[in-house]
Amino acid sequence: MEFSAQQIAGFLKGTIEGDPEVKVCSFSKIEEGKPGTLTFLANLKYAHHIYNTHASIVLVNNDFKPEHPVKATLIKVPNAYAALAMLLNLVEQSKKAKVGIGSTAFVATSATLGDNCYIGNFAYIGDNAKIGNNCQIYPHAYIGDNVEIDDNCVIYPNVTIYEGCKIGNKCILHAGCVIGSDGFGFAPEGETYKKIPQLGNVIIEDNVEIGANTTIDRAVMDSTIIRKGVKLDNLVQIAHNVEVGENTVMAAQVGIAGSVKIGKHCMFGGQVGLAGHIHIADHVVFGAQAGVISDVKEAATLLGAPAINAKNFMRSSAIFNRLPDMYRMLGQMQRDIELLRKEINKQ
Repeated sequence: MEFSAQQIAGFLKGTIEGDPEVKVCSFSKIEEGKPGTLTFLANLKYAHHIYNTHASIVLVNNDFKPEHPVKATLIKVPNAYAALAMLLNLVEQSKKAKVGIGSTAFVATSATLGDNCYIGNFAYIGDNAKIGNNCQIYPHAYIGDNVEIDDNCVIYPNVTIYEGCKIGNKCILHAGCVIGSDGFGFAPEGETYKKIPQLGNVIIEDNVEIGANTTIDRAVMDSTIIRKGVKLDNLVQIAHNVEVGENTVMAAQVGIAGSVKIGKHCMFGGQVGLAGHIHIADHVVFGAQAGVISDVKEAATLLGAPAINAKNFMRSSAIFNRLPDMYRMLGQMQRDIELLRKEINKQ
């Protein structure tokens, strides 16, 4: 399907600079733009590409002012990245959803399926599981006994949801993620370790997205809880009895140890690690590879391991780079002091 700049601007409530009748049928990156495609400019780091792109339409922020002529038609919006997301969602929603149960899928007789569901071949739905309306469960997914999945969820291939876990509305679980595996609980017993049964579950609230091969462990007792709006990247590890606050986001390879409580609207860069049994306030930002070993009691941006205030970390990093020179200066000062002592002792 083709859409004109006028139609797109109307949908986004944006303003047009250029030809309102130009049409597009696909998307492209700004540096690889082709005629008939739409692209966007949100980061001014890429602004130089807008003057050479062959894309027909470019979404830009309202405050963007070109320094040179632009061949493409511009659609100005408050947030170009968010506007692009709206258009991509519109395209995604226009795709026809699959419906029906594959001939080789297994659905327990005691399980309950909502309307307009798709259960792919070789998917498994266990005893007393409850699947809401409009859910898409792809091939080889495993839905254990007594699992509850609310409406409009997408469960991609090879996802495993252990027994008793609960998934809210409009959640997306990407391929290979594991929900409700046993937490890492072992009690020392002499020279060996005795397994502590993990009797709780995992609760995932509405509008959560879980990346591929991410694991969320079930609680020892009660629940590991992922609050609404959370977005987890691929290869994230959430241990038992953790609670992740609303609209918190985590990049790949983050590891959260057991019984951590994380506030709302936090941001975790890649490979951040949190020690167990600590509390994180709302609106905390952790830079990549930060190592956190104690409570964070107020909103802050933290870097390093152990994590410290970002400004202090940058100052410390500047000093760290100078340590070899400082070490040589210190050695020279020690030698000078020894010479002075010898001179004083001669008198």
